[in-house]
Amino acid sequence: MKRFLPLIAPVLAAFALAGASLASAQSGPYPNQPIKWLVPYAAGGGTDNIARQLADAMQPSLGQPVVIDNRPGASTNIAVGLLMQSKPDGYTIMQAENAALLFNEHMFAKLPYKPASDFTYIGAIGRIPLALVVRPDFQGKTLKDFVAYVKANGDKTNYASPGIGTPHHMAMELFKQKAGLSITHVAYKGGAPALQDIMGGQVPMMMLDLTAALPYLKTGKLRALAIALPQRAKGLPDVPTFAELGYPEVNAFAFHGLIGPAGMPPEVVNRLNAELHKALQTPRIQQVFSEFGFEALPGTPKEFQEMARSQSAYWGQVIKTSGVQLD
Repeated sequence: MKRFLPLIAPVLAAFALAGASLASAQSGPYPNQPIKWLVPYAAGGGTDNIARQLADAMQPSLGQPVVIDNRPGASTNIAVGLLMQSKPDGYTIMQAENAALLFNEHMFAKLPYKPASDFTYIGAIGRIPLALVVRPDFQGKTLKDFVAYVKANGDKTNYASPGIGTPHHMAMELFKQKAGLSITHVAYKGGAPALQDIMGGQVPMMMLDLTAALPYLKTGKLRALAIALPQRAKGLPDVPTFAELGYPEVNAFAFHGLIGPAGMPPEVVNRLNAELHKALQTPRIQQVFSEFGFEALPGTPKEFQEMARSQSAYWGQVIKTSGVQLD
C-alpha cells in the first residue's frame, strides 16, 4: 500500500482542490450564477413586458443573466408555488402584483401561503393607475352622468373585467360600494377579449389600467371618465380623479413588486433592491414607464412590505363586502 501513496496523494489533493473551488464558487459573492425571474402571467402581456425591460436593465450591473420564466395560472398561485419551493438564495425571484400581495389571502379559504410571512419583500416596482372607461357612444359624458345612468337602469347594466379577482374587477367593486351602484360583472379570460367586446358594443364599461387604455384613449376608441388615484395620472392629465368628483376613497391600481421566498440573506435582498432602484432610474425604463402610464415606487424592502400589508388590509374589507371568492 505504501508504494501507491505517492500516486494517490496527488489525486486526493486534486479532488480536495476541486471541491474547495466548487464550494468557493457556490458561496462566492452574490450573484455567481443566473437569476430566474418568475412572471405569473403569459408572455407578451404588460407584466411580462415590464419584467423583461427591468431584467435587461439590471443584468449588466449584476453580471449574470436574468432569465424570465413565465408561469401563468390560478390567480398567480402557480408561480408563487414555484417560488415557495425555491431556495432563499436570491437565484429565484418573482414579480408579484395585487393577486399574490393583496387579494388572494382574502379570496381563497385554503391558500397554501401567507404573504405576511412566506415572502421576502425585495422592493416595490411601481403602480399602474386604473381608469373608468366607456365606449365613445356611451350617453354619459361625465362621472355624474354615469352614476345617474346606472341608477336609472338598475341591474341591466354590465361591466367587463379581465377576470375574477383582478385589480380591474376589485376597483369596480370598490366604486360600486362607494357610489351605491348595482352593476353586473362580466368576467373575461384576459384584458384583450374584454376590450374587444367593449369596443364591439357588447359591454359598455370597465375599469382599465392605463398600460392597456392609453392607445385606445388617444385614438378616441375609448373615453375615460375618472382616474382611481389621489392625483391625476401623468398619462391623462385632463381626466379628473374620483376624489375630485366626490369619491375620495376610490383609489385603485395594479401594484407591482419584487419578492423572493422567506429567509433570503439581508445582503442579497439589499443588493437586489439597489439594482432595482438603479434600473428604475435609467432613461430607458423611465421612458417605458412613461409610455405605459406606469409610476415607479422606489423604496426600501421594509417600506415595500408595509405598503403591501396596509393595502392588503384595506382590500380585505372591500373583498369581504363584495363577497368575491375563488374557492
